[in-house]
Amino acid sequence: MQGSWRIKDLLQWTTRYFSEKAIIEPRLEAEVLLAHVLGKCRVYLYANYQAPVNQNERKKFREYIKRRINGEPAAYITGDKEFMSLEFKVSPAVLIPRPETELLVEKALDLAGQKNTKRICDVGTGSGAIAISLAVYLPEAEIYAVDLSTAALAVARENAQRHGINVEFFEGDLMLPLMDQKPFDIIVANLPYIPEDEYRQLDPGIRDYEPKLALAVKGDGLDKYRTLIPQSYRMLKPGGYLLLEIACNQGERALELVKSFTECEVLKDNTGQDRLLKARKEK
Repeated sequence: MQGSWRIKDLLQWTTRYFSEKAIIEPRLEAEVLLAHVLGKCRVYLYANYQAPVNQNERKKFREYIKRRINGEPAAYITGDKEFMSLEFKVSPAVLIPRPETELLVEKALDLAGQKNTKRICDVGTGSGAIAISLAVYLPEAEIYAVDLSTAALAVARENAQRHGINVEFFEGDLMLPLMDQKPFDIIVANLPYIPEDEYRQLDPGIRDYEPKLALAVKGDGLDKYRTLIPQSYRMLKPGGYLLLEIACNQGERALELVKSFTECEVLKDNTGQDRLLKARKEK
């Protein structure tokens, strides 16, 4: 990257290079990294396609490219990730929010709109993306969030402050810190559900950088939910809903865990794969 380089040139070169290195969505990743270097949004890149990029900016961009090629996720390089059209701080202390998890938030918003929802709990909040998104789009609701990791909760609290919303955060294992609270209308959770043997086969960019605590679990991947589900039944209001993100091959087994609930179903994502378990506590 010597001589005079424009935004257009850098994006084209980096997209080709990322493609050669088998980076998924190479153009998007190039845009995210360059926009962060320039301190701008991605729209700025297209509005200023012919603008020159100075030497210091190109040097920083080269460093980012090397880190990405070595496997580090772009979100950890920039320290930010978009989720539900909101920007969240992320660090290696938290799982990077996934687009597929937006379905969990969207379904919770739908259910909240069908009833006078006042209290929602997010179990295993991580970066706080789920809880904070719900707080932003349901400003009248009381949002609670819990996580086992002190470091993750520090990130979540910073994200709540960034968006200027109030979420009650608790540290502890699943719902244990909340068992003396009033019942909830909705409980949501995206807990670790990847079995240990499958975890070892994950892409190194995930396995080597993202926190194992937020991804892998012993057994068939549902052990955390086997503990959470009875806790949730106790802590839901009559008629309240439980929403859990699951793996695409866990639908039938997950349904077996919610026999004490009613209106139990597995919801599919945009690719037609199992993604959410929905269950309702009887009125």
